[in-house]
Amino acid sequence: EAGKADCGVKSNLKSIPGVMTIRGCAYAGSKGVVWGPIKDMIHISHGPVGCGQYSWGSRRNYYAGTTGIDTFVTLQFTSDFQEKDIVFGGDKKLVKLIDELQELFPLNNGITIQSECPIGLIGDDIEAVSKAKSKEYGGKTIVPVRCEGFRGVSQSLGHHIANDAVRDWVFDKLTPEKSRFESTAYDVAIIGDYNIGGDAWSSRILLEEMGLRVIAQWSGDGSLAELEATPKAKL
Repeated sequence: EAGKADCGVKSNLKSIPGVMTIRGCAYAGSKGVVWGPIKDMIHISHGPVGCGQYSWGSRRNYYAGTTGIDTFVTLQFTSDFQEKDIVFGGDKKLVKLIDELQELFPLNNGITIQSECPIGLIGDDIEAVSKAKSKEYGGKTIVPVRCEGFRGVSQSLGHHIANDAVRDWVFDKLTPEKSRFESTAYDVAIIGDYNIGGDAWSSRILLEEMGLRVIAQWSGDGSLAELEATPKAKL
């Protein structure tokens, strides 16, 4: 019986916030896999600059578009938390950042707020900021994502958190007036491919040559409009 008490699956131990590991965290799962490849939205790494730097351009998520004009995948946006932001809160800084991004990149179709560990630890209300700025900008899609790294054993939970955010802040906000989508009997969505090296494009070509209409890619080379259209896919 000796030694059995500590004979568990070591990889199931939670990562320690602030300590680099050989695996990703919930933030990495949300930003790197689900939200980051959505090309026409700006994704804010809300917290210290290190997490944004670590996740910047680490994967070859290919996309079509003009970077800095209508696509933003390879750009990195961070609120650059400092000690005073931990003490006094970062909501005002986040508001200022959203305003600056809206001024600099007016063709963005939406914004996500990818929260890092300190945001959850100090309890910043990113949901309230998102709602207020969305209203200010005429109903613009602004999505708060509670993907602080300490939430999950690995990046897997970040995938779940990000997908829940799509459900709660994209699908649930779509009104019949806003949707201009016209469905057909052959609408399909490509799910779970974030277009590493352009492989999702190959899948899309094959499906389209079969006579199917690909209405969404999740999430490589995807767009906000494709996210919104996904529930209408037949497969």
